Amino acid sequence: MEITVYTKPMCVQCDATKRALNKAGLEYTLVDITEDAAALSHLKSLGFMQAPVVTTANDSWSGFRPDKIKALTAQASELRQAASL
Repeated sequence: MEITVYTKPMCVQCDATKRALNKAGLEYTLVDITEDAAALSHLKSLGFMQAPVVTTANDSWSGFRPDKIKALTAQASELRQAASL
């Protein structure tokens, strides 16, 4: 499962999102939108106006969304179980 977190420094919601993903044991790629102008432009073109923006293969959202992180955790658990069969 690929998860990308578009973040910026000194962002409380970004930090909360990263902590929740870490606590859930989910791996993710970080992209600092203050250092990647192309990423920032892409997110704006999609209508996102606040950080963090989290993207997966099937979903994307902005802000700290514990409900979405919980759903990702459940998906990851199902994938791990299926892989162990």
